[in-house]
Amino acid sequence: MIDTIPVRADERFSVARVSEFLIESGLGGFDPKTIEVEQFPAGHSNLTYLLRSGDWEAVLRRPPLGPVAPRAHDVTREFHILQRLHPSFPLAPQPFVLCEDVEVIGAPFYVMERRRGLVLDQDFPLDWQPDADLHRAITESLIAVLVELHAVDWRAAGLDTIGHPEGYMQRQVTGWIDRYERARTPEAPEVTRLAAWLSDGLPQSPPATVIHNDYKLNNMLLDPRDPRRITAVLDWEMATVGDPLSDLASLLVYWTGPGESEMMGGLKAVTGAAGFPTRPEIAQMYAQSSGRDVASLDWYVAFAYFKVGVICQQIYYRWFKGQTHDERFAGHGAVATNLVRQAARVAGVP
Repeated sequence: MIDTIPVRADERFSVARVSEFLIESGLGGFDPKTIEVEQFPAGHSNLTYLLRSGDWEAVLRRPPLGPVAPRAHDVTREFHILQRLHPSFPLAPQPFVLCEDVEVIGAPFYVMERRRGLVLDQDFPLDWQPDADLHRAITESLIAVLVELHAVDWRAAGLDTIGHPEGYMQRQVTGWIDRYERARTPEAPEVTRLAAWLSDGLPQSPPATVIHNDYKLNNMLLDPRDPRRITAVLDWEMATVGDPLSDLASLLVYWTGPGESEMMGGLKAVTGAAGFPTRPEIAQMYAQSSGRDVASLDWYVAFAYFKVGVICQQIYYRWFKGQTHDERFAGHGAVATNLVRQAARVAGVP
């Protein structure tokens, strides 16, 4: 199960103000006098809290502290995506209410249903029984859910307003290069050649789909009684309508194999354990299930490594500038450097 922690001192908010807002919004089922707040510690972006009052539970999401990149951490947009996506893709949690009044807690926020489940991240739970067949079955479920997401009729769902699929990848390349340059710190590597390779080699995108944009194993909740069954897909803040192969590539870059944690700056996933398919096997599984051509996947993988590197660099930049005091972020500069260099290796750029 996901564990919570006491709210970090600099990330607290007025529980009374939130309770008052929820009541005024018509969200019931809880006693405002007994509401308690804990924090989900694993996120590296938007801050996520558990609200509890007796048997009633909900989840609150708000942007991180300090200045953020333009259009990043937009919880209002995330709320509206979930509002439209949930009816046709129930693995996306149902949002309840949105607060855009920054006077309540100092930032916009929204509250959604709480889903329960098991998260497989860097290590297995202590009571996990290694099972190669189960590991493969979990992967098959992960791919099946991704294919299901990419099959959502985004126009019918009302998601045609959340993105502009025409020219999506071109804007992605330009935008992420710019974000990297704005978040550079003195030790961050130069990316001129990699940026040129990404821009010059841009492939033709397949027809647009809904994409999660951060699709990976530790953004899934698994049923503890049957981990082959996914109970929720979390963290929709970067979702849009765009190139489905970018989602597949994101999954692959987080799919670390045996001995690859050093490349990721010490970060790793449980996917190096016996039974989890290799990255080429996953690509083939997706191709067979979706019917999409993955011949140009190396370009997408190189870009995905670069993109995750930029995200880590942005997080590190916030810590470097003293905008957050979360010590987990102190090592993200090294992680960013490793990922950018891995992107260059995949691209064959010196």
